[in-house]
Amino acid sequence: MEFKPYDPKAIEPKWQKRWADSHVFEAKNDYTMPKFYGLIEFPYPSGQGLHVGHPRSNTAMDIIARKRRMEGCNVLFPIGWDAFGLPTENYAIKNKVHPAIVTKKNIDHFREQLQKIGFSFDYSREVNTTDPSYYRWTQWIFLQLFKHGLAYKSEMPINWCPSCKCGLANEEVVGGVCERCGTQVIRKVKKQWMLKITAYAQKLLDGLDTVDFIDKVKVQQRNWIGRSVGAEVDFALTVPGEKVRVFTTRPDTLFGATYMVLSPEHPLIDKLKDQITNYDACMAYRAEAAKKSDFERAELAKDKTGLQIEGVRAVNPVNGKEIPIWLSDYVLMTYGTGAIMAVPAHDTRDWEFAHKFGIPMIEVVAGGNIEEAAYTDIQDGVMVNSGFLDGMKVAQAKEAIIEYLEKNGLGEKKVNYKLRDWVFSRQRYWGEPIPIVHCDKCGMVAVPEDQLPVTLPMVDNYEPTDSGESPLSVMHDWVNTTCPCCGGPAKRETDTMPQWAGSSWYFLRYTDPHNANALADMDKLKYWMPVDWYNGGMEHVTRHMIYSRFWHHFLYDLGVVNTPEPYAKRSIQGLILGPDGDKMSKSKGNVVDPLDIVEEYGADTLRTYVLFMGDYGAATPWSENSVKGCKKFLDRVAGLTDILSEESVSDELEMKLHRTIKKVSSDIENLKFNTAIASLMTLINEITAEGHLSKDDLTIFIKLLSPFAPHICEEIWEFIGGEGLLAV
Repeated sequence: MEFKPYDPKAIEPKWQKRWADSHVFEAKNDYTMPKFYGLIEFPYPSGQGLHVGHPRSNTAMDIIARKRRMEGCNVLFPIGWDAFGLPTENYAIKNKVHPAIVTKKNIDHFREQLQKIGFSFDYSREVNTTDPSYYRWTQWIFLQLFKHGLAYKSEMPINWCPSCKCGLANEEVVGGVCERCGTQVIRKVKKQWMLKITAYAQKLLDGLDTVDFIDKVKVQQRNWIGRSVGAEVDFALTVPGEKVRVFTTRPDTLFGATYMVLSPEHPLIDKLKDQITNYDACMAYRAEAAKKSDFERAELAKDKTGLQIEGVRAVNPVNGKEIPIWLSDYVLMTYGTGAIMAVPAHDTRDWEFAHKFGIPMIEVVAGGNIEEAAYTDIQDGVMVNSGFLDGMKVAQAKEAIIEYLEKNGLGEKKVNYKLRDWVFSRQRYWGEPIPIVHCDKCGMVAVPEDQLPVTLPMVDNYEPTDSGESPLSVMHDWVNTTCPCCGGPAKRETDTMPQWAGSSWYFLRYTDPHNANALADMDKLKYWMPVDWYNGGMEHVTRHMIYSRFWHHFLYDLGVVNTPEPYAKRSIQGLILGPDGDKMSKSKGNVVDPLDIVEEYGADTLRTYVLFMGDYGAATPWSENSVKGCKKFLDRVAGLTDILSEESVSDELEMKLHRTIKKVSSDIENLKFNTAIASLMTLINEITAEGHLSKDDLTIFIKLLSPFAPHICEEIWEFIGGEGLLAV
């Protein structure tokens, strides 16, 4: 019998059907086996279908999952759909098709595409965030947050996208524009649901010390949470009985504070309306600031704007000197106290501001030339012009000034975080309804848990309203309800949850996806959790990952889950760039459709190439010639059946074979897929040069290659009389 030439169109559908029919990739309920839980970021099923980023991320974890099965592990490698969100809703509105219909069509298309690439997902555990049986538990988690004071409604300035007509979390504003549609984000005061993620800021930081995340993931999360230690200091005002509290990380420089800056939204401005002689100008400045996003306002490189408040001054608490108070939009009400003391001699932003507006500077740490620039390299400097702190090193001065402030009732030591509470409501239709009713008598009331899920009404019109309210607000039959407490008339909450809600706990549902009584059974959680290895991109490190870690910490505190951290290990893949070396985009015309590669060269070629193309963690340009090279390699693998022999290979080749076993195994664990494949390419050259190999040697070779190119390896395994499936 002769092995047929490698024909992906004949081989790949055959083995994909065989795998599906045998349920070979479904996790077992045998909890005596060693387990491995491998996770990818579940895809958003867009109408465009797969892009080449999916195969690179998914194939990497597929390689590891397949290797673990061959090592005897009970593997959970699940798939699901992060299917709520604005893109589907916008498409539905434009094409006048209900989002639920669009979502189902997109999911079916996505699933078919993923199956064509041969990923070893456990489709029996598939989850869909838009399924009421799933979002029932998303709503249940929200109710627990609400009952514990971590979900609250507050009127506050938020990021508002005029195009999407909804509020955005800080994490959804990229470069001052909406990450979804690219529209310039503005500030708008609105009543929004918030989640008090700040209550978990320190736990989120501490947890990073217990997990195996690559360093740049940890650094990015630590920077986003932004822990800073300093002091809150009270500055008296020239208005009797009034004072302003500021937060500073450098209380040692207090003698150098020559002015104060308030956020334009600071409530003190309204309180002192009668004393501020240029109040109208202050209001005009506030209005201009409201047009900018937090990103724009905090951007270091931007030109500073400001307005001095007239009629009121502050008093430096350590030397009694009066200093001017300015408004400037680079101070945010959402960070610290919304007020800062400015030390222009030793802070670049303050120096630029003072230089522009002619404000005096006082050097308080020796060593620089403050006429030319702020002297900021002062961590180990010596204090000058600072009264009782003179001659002290900075570290000593910090302790001394905090002790002085606390002793004299002028301030206290304080830890602050850059992390802001999570803006959780969206004024859109296609999202999880927030399970709260509003009663004139009882206030905000949680929907009883036995009445979950609160399902979305199936309606024809779900376009966003010009008023900024959710489309649900005009669906009166759905909105009008009865209060669970008093039985009187009440109205449902009409804002919906953000897309991030469903993705904040999906990894838990995979462990027990069909449970109708709990989000997951504790025995199953104890077996499967934490996720052993989570692979994905850097783009969600400060959104999805922080959000999901927050929810998990909260559920752990409730005793609902068994581990404080959800993910034991996190790795990332680099971007696949276009053939021109630029990031792929439709506008540039450099997008590569992975299914085109499958159609022309086969799934095994695609899988091999996306991992052979370069360092897995680095951005790498697409190369059609290298794709062809991987296809030629697989053609040569098929050709190994032509040189099968009863004769064993030479001792030298036997040694190289065993070295390759060790290298491929090690490289997979270290995500060095390109060098693993390169070693197999080198080995096939040496086998071809020798001219023959035994069935046992070929078996070793295809077992090493099978995680990368499983279809052709299964075909060869069958051809040489291997029992069962090579995949397990």
